[in-house]
Amino acid sequence: MTNPLHESDAAEKPLIILVSSGYHLYREYLLDLVSGAARVWLFLTQEPTWEKRYIVGHTVVDTLDVPAMIAAAREVTGRHPVSGVLCWDEVRMIQTAEVQQALGLPGSPPEAVARCRDKHQTRLALADAGVPQAVSTLVPSLDRAREVAAEIGYPVILKPRALGASFGVNAVTGEEGLEAGYAEARGAEEDGVPYYDDGVLVEEYLTGEEISVDAALVDGELFPLFVARKISGYDPYFEEIGHTVDATDPLLTDPVLLDVLTRAHRATGYHTGITHTELRLTDDGPKLIEINARLGGDLIPYVGFVATGVDPGRAAVEVACGKRPATTPTRRGTAAVHFLYPESDCTVADVTVDEAVLEAKVNAYGVLASPGQELLLPPAGHVTSRFGYLVVEGESASACEKVAAEASEAIRMRPQTAATS
Repeated sequence: MTNPLHESDAAEKPLIILVSSGYHLYREYLLDLVSGAARVWLFLTQEPTWEKRYIVGHTVVDTLDVPAMIAAAREVTGRHPVSGVLCWDEVRMIQTAEVQQALGLPGSPPEAVARCRDKHQTRLALADAGVPQAVSTLVPSLDRAREVAAEIGYPVILKPRALGASFGVNAVTGEEGLEAGYAEARGAEEDGVPYYDDGVLVEEYLTGEEISVDAALVDGELFPLFVARKISGYDPYFEEIGHTVDATDPLLTDPVLLDVLTRAHRATGYHTGITHTELRLTDDGPKLIEINARLGGDLIPYVGFVATGVDPGRAAVEVACGKRPATTPTRRGTAAVHFLYPESDCTVADVTVDEAVLEAKVNAYGVLASPGQELLLPPAGHVTSRFGYLVVEGESASACEKVAAEASEAIRMRPQTAATS
């Protein structure tokens, strides 16, 4: 999943500051692609390791400390012309927007990014603008959650106010399950994410296929990059077990969907950057679930690159520099990522890989678990439950699914013991 570093034209590339590199098993491909379009100066909280081959310099700084990052950024810009600031770390998007604003570089206002980060504020902004979405109410207690759920009607969705990756999100089919569902959403926390006293949303359960759209925006103009069709599992916890991207997906040019996306971004005030928007295709048309002010996770941008040829790293750099991105597909394929999970909660003894089989069948693969690691299925775990992934290509989504099913036999996880949860 690596490409040449394009060192020959390094002098002509813009210099960008990248805030945080992310988890290498999910984000190294993206730093690789970005390094093909820009010289990268990395801000991170510790000395770089795997990142070194992709960057021209770095600063060790607390990437949650805005004044410290602004000071560090000004030190860099005092020595080198910087064209943009980029980030794909959900927890650090608002801080990155503060740095962009302080340096006078392209980006959306910090308050707009915060409005996307806080799902309740997103809902209020979309409601004011009349953007189609689920009915949603913020509740401070289990008693209030009961009242709202009765008003909306079961089933309902319970979700934390400010977390991502479907962490803490669950569906409740009746009043008997509400207490456990509320506790699951209320108890979900993540380092660096604000904890709100009123921290749970009770929402209408939308039916229909769930999709995500990665899009670039420059001065309010929307450029769709990829539409991913979500493969979900482990009901009622909405675990994302895979995603499929088709370069010829009609939704990429669907006027109704594009109108909803444009109006939603306008409502939040987000006008320049990359977003990952999740929606349901209901019988009444597309309805918005959430907007994330960053490129999609779960290797979706890489899958999109494989299917379409549209380079998400280059697009992210171009947008960070205030330029219209190149979004014309150069391929017309279908690709998918499928994640591998244990049959039940366990501790990993080892993960073995038949590389000969995989190299013949898949575009990319990876091992996500190591010996001694606990794998806990939802609700105790979520994306941390995975022990591997496969990126496959095919003529259709069903063809990709068939290849993934065959190839998955080549990555085997042997459990050590039953895990204690």
